[in-house]
Amino acid sequence: MATKTKIYLIMELATGGELFSKIARRGRLTEAAARRYFQQLVSALHFCHQNGVTHRDVKPQNILLDQDGNLKVSDFGLSALPEQLKNGLLHTACGTPAYTAPEVVGRRGGYDGAKADAWSCGVMLYVFLAGFLPFDDSNLVTMYKKIHRREYQFPSWFSRPARSVIARLLYPNPNTRLSIEALMEVSWFKKSLQLKPQCSLLQYDMNSSKDCTKCDSISGPITPIMNAFDIISLSPGLDLSGLFETASKKEKRFTSMATAEVVVERVREVGGKLGYNVERGKSGIIGLGKGRLILLVEVLEVTPSLLLVEVKVVHGGVEFEELHWGDLKAGLEDIVLSWHNDGM
Repeated sequence: MATKTKIYLIMELATGGELFSKIARRGRLTEAAARRYFQQLVSALHFCHQNGVTHRDVKPQNILLDQDGNLKVSDFGLSALPEQLKNGLLHTACGTPAYTAPEVVGRRGGYDGAKADAWSCGVMLYVFLAGFLPFDDSNLVTMYKKIHRREYQFPSWFSRPARSVIARLLYPNPNTRLSIEALMEVSWFKKSLQLKPQCSLLQYDMNSSKDCTKCDSISGPITPIMNAFDIISLSPGLDLSGLFETASKKEKRFTSMATAEVVVERVREVGGKLGYNVERGKSGIIGLGKGRLILLVEVLEVTPSLLLVEVKVVHGGVEFEELHWGDLKAGLEDIVLSWHNDGM
C-alpha cells in the first residue's frame, strides 16, 4: 500500500520467531515434536502444490511459528507459479544448497518443483531429529558429490520408520523419490495427525467448509480478527476499496469494549424495536431489513478487548440517514466507545 510519500508493507506477525532459532537454541527435537512440525510443513506445501505453487527454498530459516507454536511457511521469493513451467517443468536453479534437490542444482533439463520440495522436506525432517544437516561441507562441490552419492549417516536415536521416510525422500532420482502425496499416506506420518486448523471467518466463508466440525460447533458470534492490513486500510488516505468495488457502500463505524455477544445481542434488540427484520448469517454478519432499507452489521476484533463494528447501508442510504440513523445510534450508545466517520 502506498501514499505519495510512503510505501507500507503489511505482514503477519509470527511471535514464535524462526524455527531455525528454536533448533539452534534447543538442539534436536523429540520425534513427536519433529513429526508435528513435519506434518504441518508437508500439509502447507501440499496445499501450495495443489494451487500450482512450488516453494523451492524450504529451510528452517523460512519456517516461522505463531503464538500457539504452529508452523508458518514464509519467504516465497523463490517460489514458482504455473506460468513459469515449460513443458510442465521448471528450469531455474535456485534455493539454499544444503536443502536443494540435486536435479535443481544439476541443471540437466527441467525438474518437477513438487518433487524438489519433497527432497527439501527430507532434509528438514533429518534436521528436526538430528539438530544438524545430513549433507554439509564448506566445499560446495564436495557437498554436491555427497548428495548424489547419498553419503549421510543416521544418528542412533532415529527410529526405523523415521529413517525410512527420510531415505525415501532423499533419493537423488526424482522419479523414484517419495512424493508429497504418497508421503501423506505413510503410517508414520499419519500418527497423531492433527491438521484441521482453527477456522477463521474468512476460511469458513471462502471454503464453505461443511466438514469443518470446529466451525459448526462454535456457539455464539464468530468474530473475525483484524490484521494490520485491515486496520491501515481504514485510513481514508490508504483506502483502496475503490479499486475493487464498483458500487460504494455507505457505512458508519464505532469501536466498543463490550464482548461480541453483547454487541450482537444489542444490535438485534435495537433493530427489533425499530421495526427491522433481523437475520444472523453463518459468517457472523447481521442483516437488518425494513422495506427497501437494508443494513449489514459486522463485528471485527482489533484486539481481544477492543471491537470495531461496521454498519453498512446497502440500500436506502438517504432514508436511513434522515429517518433511522439517530434512533439506531441512540440505542447503541451505551456499548459505544467512539464513533468514526459519523458523517455519511
